[in-house]
Amino acid sequence: MTEPARRQTVPLTCHGHSRPVTHLSFSPLEKEDSYYMISSCKDGNPMLRDGQTGDWIGTFLGHKGATWQARLSPDASTAATSSADFSAKIWDTHTGELLYILKHDHIVRAVAYPYENSGLLATGGYEKKLRIFDLADQRPATSPSGTSPEPVTIDASKAFEIGEGVHKDIIKFIVWARDPNVIITASGDTLRWFDLPSRRCVREAKLEGEIKSCELVSLAPSHSGPTDIGGGLPVLAVAAGKTAYFWGGSRAEDELKRITLPHGIASVGLDLKGRKFVVGEEPGTWARVYTWDEGQEIDVHKGHHGPIWSIAFSPDGNLYATGSEDGTIKMWKNCDGYYGLWRGGVSGSGTD
Repeated sequence: MTEPARRQTVPLTCHGHSRPVTHLSFSPLEKEDSYYMISSCKDGNPMLRDGQTGDWIGTFLGHKGATWQARLSPDASTAATSSADFSAKIWDTHTGELLYILKHDHIVRAVAYPYENSGLLATGGYEKKLRIFDLADQRPATSPSGTSPEPVTIDASKAFEIGEGVHKDIIKFIVWARDPNVIITASGDTLRWFDLPSRRCVREAKLEGEIKSCELVSLAPSHSGPTDIGGGLPVLAVAAGKTAYFWGGSRAEDELKRITLPHGIASVGLDLKGRKFVVGEEPGTWARVYTWDEGQEIDVHKGHHGPIWSIAFSPDGNLYATGSEDGTIKMWKNCDGYYGLWRGGVSGSGTD
């Protein structure tokens, strides 16, 4: 069987961060098929961008340490960031104002919103505690015209702890399954599934090595279908050691596939409709693209000058973004024809 022809992809490069990009993610699809991208960085300044073009919209200023993760709420009205300054913060995405300060006793590495609830936030980090904050309990006070509201400070002691004493390592990733009663953590080399009503850990999976990437991948309902990977439901994509793992179902607990590659994996992203996955190699600076069904390498993306720590697909699946140690974000077209700032032509053909 002949190898498929490799295709040269011309990415868009987003500058602005001054230190390594630690994480990036997209919002759900908004009106007129628009969406947003948010990135965290060791420079402590999370940035919000137009998801299609990468154009800078604003920077959330206020953290006093590196930011490790940044996520947009289901309605894209707020953004949550986790930081080395012992806090998670929640911001108004329209005004840039700080709404909530969630105080912790150590570095916060992970934040997660539920699938359809912008009023809850889960956090985790060096305290090895999974907490859920109910933001609806306290709201920022309405300010006089022309002044910013004072942010609400919530101490970690006011949050609900889930699975007390279960984690033995730093919690680096948190994922809320489509089923709102299930939350998943990545800590050390172990994935854990928690049942929220009972606050108990109901399942553990020990992986090949330290978990470097753990994300729930989904498409907007208008773009997903039963023939997609996962059958139209989100898929949990995890990188550990040299293996990429994928779980499906409403609780993200049905293992769909695991694929071991000849190199280490720093991050993984999944194209549900195009049936391929993208990994950041480790060690190395390239993104490699593999087919889902055969696990065959079909493309290599060069251009970053440091490891790729985060990969995310847009909610319509038409592009994906890579965030790197080199401080840049690159956006790679994943469709044919005109899209965003690309002029047209076949994706990756060099005619974009």
